[in-house]
Amino acid sequence: MSHVLPDRLLPGNPYPLGSSWDGLGVNFAVFSANAQRIELCLFEPTGRKELKRYALPECTDEIWHGYLPHAHPGTVYAFRAHGAYQPQNGHRFNPHKLLLDPYARKLIGQFRWSDALFGYRVHSNRMDLSIDRRDSAPAMPKCVVVDEAFDWSHDKRPNVPWNETVIYETHVRGASMLRKDLRAPERGTFAALASPEFIEHLLKLGVTAVELLPVHAFLNDRFLVERGLRNYWGYNTAAFFAPEPSYLSSHRLDEMRIAVRQLHAAGIEVILDVVYNHTCEGNEMGPTVSWRGLDNASYYRLIPGDERHHINDTGCGNTLNLPHPRVLQMVMDSLRYWSTAFNIDGFRFDLGVTLGREHSGFDPGSGFFDALRQDPILSQRKLISEPWDIGPGGYQLGNHPPGFAEWNDRFRDSVRRFWRGDAGMRPDLAARLTGSADLFNRRFRKPTASINFVASHDGYTLADLISYTQKHNEMNGENNNDGHNENCSSNWGIEGPTDDPAIAETRERVARSLIATLFIALGTPMMLAGDEMGRTQRGNNNAYCQDNEISWMDWERAALPHGRKMTMFFARMIALRKQHPLLRENRFLFGDREVLPGLYDVGWFDENGEALTIEAWQDPEGRAFTLRRAGPGLNEETEVLLMMLNASAAAVRFTPPPPHLEWHVLIDTSDPHAPPVPLAAPDLEVAAHSMVVLAAQPTGDADWQASWRAGAQYGPRLLTALPPDPGTSMPDPEPSESTRESTRE
Repeated sequence: MSHVLPDRLLPGNPYPLGSSWDGLGVNFAVFSANAQRIELCLFEPTGRKELKRYALPECTDEIWHGYLPHAHPGTVYAFRAHGAYQPQNGHRFNPHKLLLDPYARKLIGQFRWSDALFGYRVHSNRMDLSIDRRDSAPAMPKCVVVDEAFDWSHDKRPNVPWNETVIYETHVRGASMLRKDLRAPERGTFAALASPEFIEHLLKLGVTAVELLPVHAFLNDRFLVERGLRNYWGYNTAAFFAPEPSYLSSHRLDEMRIAVRQLHAAGIEVILDVVYNHTCEGNEMGPTVSWRGLDNASYYRLIPGDERHHINDTGCGNTLNLPHPRVLQMVMDSLRYWSTAFNIDGFRFDLGVTLGREHSGFDPGSGFFDALRQDPILSQRKLISEPWDIGPGGYQLGNHPPGFAEWNDRFRDSVRRFWRGDAGMRPDLAARLTGSADLFNRRFRKPTASINFVASHDGYTLADLISYTQKHNEMNGENNNDGHNENCSSNWGIEGPTDDPAIAETRERVARSLIATLFIALGTPMMLAGDEMGRTQRGNNNAYCQDNEISWMDWERAALPHGRKMTMFFARMIALRKQHPLLRENRFLFGDREVLPGLYDVGWFDENGEALTIEAWQDPEGRAFTLRRAGPGLNEETEVLLMMLNASAAAVRFTPPPPHLEWHVLIDTSDPHAPPVPLAAPDLEVAAHSMVVLAAQPTGDADWQASWRAGAQYGPRLLTALPPDPGTSMPDPEPSESTRESTRE
């Protein structure tokens, strides 16, 4: 700092929380209900040397605050908190531990693992009941005062309607680490996301939103660092308001803003995967870096009657205490900050069930959900929940309130099992194809509340889903004990890579059928970045610690013939979805809307074109069926689509259901690059493990009526054409993300 530091701080104000520059100085404000004194520590610009330490002079309504005249953006600071060290009562104050501001907008420096980061003596027989008096400052990053000025006046958020949304789940670092066309310092950063080449790739695919794995500053777990690994996914938050420093090649926050601005200019939304269910401090044996040292008993949920220990509904050692008003305020302030300071379009909430827990358990009317739904800014963003955690009653798919979409792992598993050839999957797949009404048709929610996916960051990639039957997580250093054991996958004859052309052809066909199913289903489709180029994790289904080629997108593979063909097929399926409004229907389908005389919005048929009966639905060996959709097309004229699915191991000859129409084959997953052609014969052979999509357009009521009378043997709609309730067709799957996180403990 260029001026002489004063002897003491001015009182300042309790609001806003964090550090706020007003042009004349900086106000500091931090919450603690149980501290006895809080000190502000100032550092020189590199953060290595402490310059001055001040006691915050005022505490108003449990907010400690002070004002430093003449301070300016770039000021480096952190806190220390004095109070009782009584772990048995939930208090863990230790002024020897430097603490990050929970509202810090920017961090400088890195965590360096040392026993000094812990509030207790690591090797003491008294464990966390002991106290460590070493200064942790040399091992800690520091906070930086920032100037938030940025001109958003010409930025227009795309505001893509939910039923037109196609999500591309990606990772800031992994998206560009192997891009040789970028300068090395820009690889793995927001600068790479803003590059024209990456945006052009997104536009060629046709996606409308990128969903970024956590970008909040995070702490690499000590046990990973000791194994030579890193917390690649970043679900270990150290600051809820600051981006991860390593994602900024320029060390400027505007780098992220420019990336958002560039993506918006291309019509692409930006959704952040956010982690407000736990922090990087872990359980009572974890480090003290921020919240624990400021007010452990307020920020975390503790076991009643045993306040030494944390409630662990997350599998990560601690659970943030969202029922506390100041903790809820912190989360809401963080969300509003990203929404306004970075113009973010939406959020995906990691372990969203935890956020909806009150002291009595999960509650769709929890304070967190209510606060979000009434907020004039946040309620207008896209809100997506991961609807499970590992706590009691932790699987809550479909039980979130209106305004939220939810990751639908029932869709993932049903689609995988059907194309694997499992028995008895027709009823459940039918429910998934039509928006999962059994899960979401309540409180006026729409099919788009279902986030449909066949692969995500958590689990197998698409390429591994068709190449491995068993997980291969040995490189994680946990003896292959981490990650799901059941992935609904198949290797189709041999484990891992193969030179067998027959196996390779089967795998590619199944992959295309999985993709096609994702994009013809009602709901909001999400694809995993790199699947379009055949990215493999070599059978690792829990690559959270693999910050290397296992997790990074392989752009050289994308340029190979297989990668180009797969990318083209993804783009073709997304284009098909955009061209046919029936695939983006915003209402649930019950077969009760008559589009034209005798033609209803949805119908289900066997391969002979006959309406499926109850007995046919319940036939466990039925692995082929036809889904018929009817309704307005792009030009508002009636359009009819047929989706013929054959998951059996042999080709099946399908006959379109009556009446006779002039059908065109739009997509055949066994011949993915064939152009749309008229259906020349009255029936069609659908290859094994394949789907065919056909379209027809009735030429008018008179012609339709004549055509319908020609097939009148089917008469009115049969109620038995609707699938039975799939609710009991398969058990609820285990939570997937929580499996990943529980392995850390």
